Amino acid sequence: MTSLLLREHPRGRPSTVAGVVQWFGAMQAQDVASGMWSLGVRLPGATAADVHEALERREALRTWPMRGTVHLVPPRDARWMLAVTGVRALAGVQARRAALGLTEAEVDRAADVLGTALAGGGRLTRAECLATLAAAGIGTTGQRGYHLLWYASQRGVTCIAPHVGTEQTFALLDEWAPDPHRPERDEALGILALRYFRSHGPSTRQDFAGWTGLTAADARRGIAVAGDGLATVRVGETEAVLDPALLDAPRQPLDDVLTPPGFDEYLLGYKDRALMLDPAHKQAVIPGGNGVFQSTVVRAGRVVGTWKRTLGKTRVTVTVHPLADVDRAPVEAALTGYARFVGLPLKLTWPA
Repeated sequence: MTSLLLREHPRGRPSTVAGVVQWFGAMQAQDVASGMWSLGVRLPGATAADVHEALERREALRTWPMRGTVHLVPPRDARWMLAVTGVRALAGVQARRAALGLTEAEVDRAADVLGTALAGGGRLTRAECLATLAAAGIGTTGQRGYHLLWYASQRGVTCIAPHVGTEQTFALLDEWAPDPHRPERDEALGILALRYFRSHGPSTRQDFAGWTGLTAADARRGIAVAGDGLATVRVGETEAVLDPALLDAPRQPLDDVLTPPGFDEYLLGYKDRALMLDPAHKQAVIPGGNGVFQSTVVRAGRVVGTWKRTLGKTRVTVTVHPLADVDRAPVEAALTGYARFVGLPLKLTWPA
């Protein structure tokens, strides 16, 4: 919880969107509302409007750097992350492309069409991007449109800009990240390892490989390159890696309650979630095992419930589903923080 910036860290707490995203290296953001609250829960006092304004200032951007999943990343790092981790997603795409009836020439032409349309500071909504492709004679029906938008960002032509209203928008990566960092491959692997274990440790090499989509060999290499920036400990019978600053951190018993969103690094940043989630509760948090995570109530680092919210014009209604005994007052306090973040009064309900 300390590494994940859900508690105070001995190195201090970043106070900006840029600082939080830099700390993690990449943050799950396939669901934009979850991505916003993932930042909000780590920036006490910030509102959704504050986070949106920071994204408009390009403190972070969204793209598909690894595992074919949308993440928030530091703009200067987007291009090398796509090159180091995104390349594996591209390597395995031929079968999917064939199933969609797309050729390599067609997806490359689509990326070029979008690049031309967005040049000079352009910004298009998802619907406008698809209409632009259709006008160029490129079919976007079914899942073809999503694949073409994914490919253009995966190739480093576009990135996902902040929403305008409820509409997802796209811009040119070169224009949103005009000064890219260009580390050599070994340095890049070391940066990935340092940031992952700093923000998730203690965690395992397997967790790191799963998070990045790197091969086991590249994961080992990244840890080696990080060198003294990381330390190795044992968690039970398992070897784990973490930020050395945590080794001397005070061990204080805590019974805090937090309410992170479902698509948050708290759970999605690991392959083995046993430290956070009782196996008996897995079905409630990941119904059907389909990759859609529920928002969680976390007490002292363990999931003790889930919550769902409905945003109305005059209030946000949140329903809590306990999975274990939990006092209502600290849960309500945590969710009141979420209500302040979205700028609406809270109506909290519990099952009868």
